[in-house]
Amino acid sequence: MKYKTIRLELDGAVATIVLNRPEVLNALNSQMLDELRLCLEQLKLHKELKVCILTGAGEKAFVAGADIKELSSLDPFGASAFSAKGEDVKKKMDDLGIPFIAAVRGFALGGGCELALSCDMIIASDDAKFGQPEINLGVIPGFGGTQRLARLVGKGVAMELILTGDMITAQQAKELGLVNRVVLKDKLMGEAKEFAAKIASKSRTAIKMAKRAIDYGIETDLRTALEIERDAFAVLFSTKDHTEGLKAFLEKRKPAFKDT
Repeated sequence: MKYKTIRLELDGAVATIVLNRPEVLNALNSQMLDELRLCLEQLKLHKELKVCILTGAGEKAFVAGADIKELSSLDPFGASAFSAKGEDVKKKMDDLGIPFIAAVRGFALGGGCELALSCDMIIASDDAKFGQPEINLGVIPGFGGTQRLARLVGKGVAMELILTGDMITAQQAKELGLVNRVVLKDKLMGEAKEFAAKIASKSRTAIKMAKRAIDYGIETDLRTALEIERDAFAVLFSTKDHTEGLKAFLEKRKPAFKDT
């Protein structure tokens, strides 16, 4: 299917979604959110997928924020609907059950920072900038930023970033635990694809179980989380990939996972 505001690239077990409005720094509008949701729904049909990269077109931004022109026309009901669309994107990402890697170049501000936070891992170019500047417009993050940022970097840091609207560099974001890796600008996509390929070489079932255990476990108490992990660990012992993985280790060769 052809999209107007995004591009979808498929390469075996790896999908890449490119946010494609570079003329406005990939600002998020309703059309882009709708197309993202539709794209994520359609990716469910690609059963071979193991990982997805999310990035922005152009050299200047991952996503510089929500489309201010559209925001300026919203009343409270429209704002609620717009926020719900952003959260539905995250829900559909989770429904796929595969890890998402945000490859961030340039600005990741407001909704762009929140979209990166919706991913499981973030690789940033050395010129990347992160921030939640909504407070400067008299509003707050509306795509989960107040919740996910606090869970990731702690309440105090989240309060500072959200209440000041200040931007931070990629290196500062890494030091806070917001970013996994910082790479040179011209190495960003190569690094992201290499990272994705490494994950894609593993068993799909094990990838999904690991993601499920982490995602569900982090939202609950430790005792319940350990039970979630134990159940996922045990289930994997019924799979052919588990048998192949152990056999390959004993035979000192690379495993040939069948993802069954």
